Amino acid sequence: MPTFLQRKAEELGVRLNEVQQQAVQETEGPMLLLASPGSGKTTTLIMRIGYLIEEKSVNPSRIKAVTFSKASAQDMTERFERFFPKLPPVDFSTIHSLAFEVVRHHFFKTQMQFQLIEGVKNQDDIHKKGIIKDIYQGIMKEPLQDDEYEKLATYISFVKNRLIPKEEWRTVSCDVPRAADILEKYEEKKRAHFSKRYIDFDDMLLIANEALAYDKELLQQYQNRYDYVLTDESQDTSLVQHQIIEKLVKPHQNICVVADDDQSIYSWRGADPAYLMTFRDVYKDAMILYMEQNYRSTQDIVSVSNQFIQRNQERYPKKMFTENGTFKPIAFKHLLDHAEQAAFVVQEIQQAPDLKEVAVLFRNNFSALPIIHLLDKAGIPFFMKDADLRFFSHWVVQDIVNIMRLAYADHRVDLLEKVHTKLLGYITKAQMKELHSLPLQGNVFDLLLQNIALKDYQQRLIPEVKKTLQGLRELRPKTAIQRIRLELGYEKALENMCARLGFQMDHLLSILQTLEDIAGDIASIPDFANHLKHLDEELRSAKWKREENAVTLSTFHSAKGLEFDRVYMVDLIQSVIPATNQGKVTNMEEEVRLFYVGMTRARRELTLLSYAKKDGKETKKSEFVQNVEHIIHPPREVPEEQKQRRAKVVKPVFNPNAVRQAEELEAGMTIRHKVFGHGEIQSLEDDAVVIVFPKGRKRLSMSILLEMALIEIVQE
Repeated sequence: MPTFLQRKAEELGVRLNEVQQQAVQETEGPMLLLASPGSGKTTTLIMRIGYLIEEKSVNPSRIKAVTFSKASAQDMTERFERFFPKLPPVDFSTIHSLAFEVVRHHFFKTQMQFQLIEGVKNQDDIHKKGIIKDIYQGIMKEPLQDDEYEKLATYISFVKNRLIPKEEWRTVSCDVPRAADILEKYEEKKRAHFSKRYIDFDDMLLIANEALAYDKELLQQYQNRYDYVLTDESQDTSLVQHQIIEKLVKPHQNICVVADDDQSIYSWRGADPAYLMTFRDVYKDAMILYMEQNYRSTQDIVSVSNQFIQRNQERYPKKMFTENGTFKPIAFKHLLDHAEQAAFVVQEIQQAPDLKEVAVLFRNNFSALPIIHLLDKAGIPFFMKDADLRFFSHWVVQDIVNIMRLAYADHRVDLLEKVHTKLLGYITKAQMKELHSLPLQGNVFDLLLQNIALKDYQQRLIPEVKKTLQGLRELRPKTAIQRIRLELGYEKALENMCARLGFQMDHLLSILQTLEDIAGDIASIPDFANHLKHLDEELRSAKWKREENAVTLSTFHSAKGLEFDRVYMVDLIQSVIPATNQGKVTNMEEEVRLFYVGMTRARRELTLLSYAKKDGKETKKSEFVQNVEHIIHPPREVPEEQKQRRAKVVKPVFNPNAVRQAEELEAGMTIRHKVFGHGEIQSLEDDAVVIVFPKGRKRLSMSILLEMALIEIVQE
């Protein structure tokens, strides 16, 4: 009689490799399944569930599969139905869905009313964003912009998902001033009603985790519900989410965690890949399997991507490989600026035989706008899964549009009201109030000059503003934007706002530059305004074009899980990737992982694009691009004779006591690291050394430690 795997191979054509077979058949106890890109993790996970039901006679209702997103849960549900059409359904859900179920039971037991303030409309019309906007306005005396709201929302999610106590909130960095004060008032507001709790998505997780910790009856109820738990995309899971799952599986330990530490790219919202590195600290007897065979990409892409990710040290020592052949080496293109980059990409796309198999990947959504502009001109349809609709409603864009309108309608006080603090005349709020009260009509600047008490410098500057504005009517939109930026003082006003409110000037300048790119060769300001409206409509409709023959535009983050024959990675310059904050890279290993995710979306062709200038300033090609170039074209080998000459002048190793041979090291030894100080060797695995330091556990490269003489043995 054929085995389960033989039957499925005949029925579905699904043939698993040895590691995948082991992952399917080893069902008891904890397992960490480390799945490289394109290694068939979803297929393996679905087959494991089918094996539990068909071979182990497990009731489907006793299996819980937790995924990272609704889309992922839906995909797994559909794939399970396709693989096992005769089996009853299995419970696939997100961690938030599971947590919300626990929360409902908890509040029912405690007779506490609650109301969601995120993701749904409620009868009180109370929403997370509205609450935070009101609190910000009260503290900062300024309206909260959408960019700053996103930063605050990310900060709040990070604090909650990492279970950071209130006394440490101020230690978490956030670009928005007084973020901790805003969070404190936000939490007070949600608890203001004695008989009702307002909760957001992050609260679901916290309350569920606390309820399971303190309500033993509730915990037992959920522990008794499932005999087998599987979690997918676990590298994206936060500390509080891990704790919920830990509690759920504690009696039986039948947990299968599917993850790739090399694709963990969400630490900014609380994901904690370090949990995977210490998996055996939680699950002592866990089996760890490496799914390293890539079925997706060509040898050209897999080999280079595998070498690139090994820049990182805090990772499991996986070595991704493929049996696929070669097709085309990774290509590089270094252009003048991002306008030329957009033109190059669109020109390339025009030659593509199948638009659905082409993707353009970028770090930030705003980077897509120049490309969208040219795709639209060329009549090329595009799909954007997570289209960022904020660009056209961004306050900087609205400022520029309103200033242009004021040039044509200089009698409108309401338009001046919107932009008066950002023009060179330095018109005050009090002066605007007086202007509003005037019964007179006419040019707003004449009214100011004739009827309002002005400072001497205003008497001089306001006529200049009036003249410059009137002159905009005769200009092409691109030149008009440049005049607004410099001659009307708009850019200087932005600098002052950044200094006062913590905005990022580079980001605001990028928006202005994008507007100039879109303006391009458009002849008049009215035509420019109409074109912005048209692009806004195109962007809004882009998310509905998934099934059409359209090119995909995506951020690196949103592209995870997708694959295409041809991929273009754009804006590959320093400060964009790796991203910098005040000139420093805050999390280099995550930046490497993000670049790796982008590379491994490509099946056959991958092009890496950079440029020499951004917003008129010189830029540097991303060090990641340079790294990939060196992998493909290693630096020329130095002749032996030249090596010997150099050897004569090589300085002695700084630390003569440094360990030079791997054989000198063993588990349990106390060592001293040149950077991290004293530590104890926990384990030695291939080229990796796991060392516990006072500030945490680190997985370091043995070859680098020895080559750079970084550690010495501390004699007891």
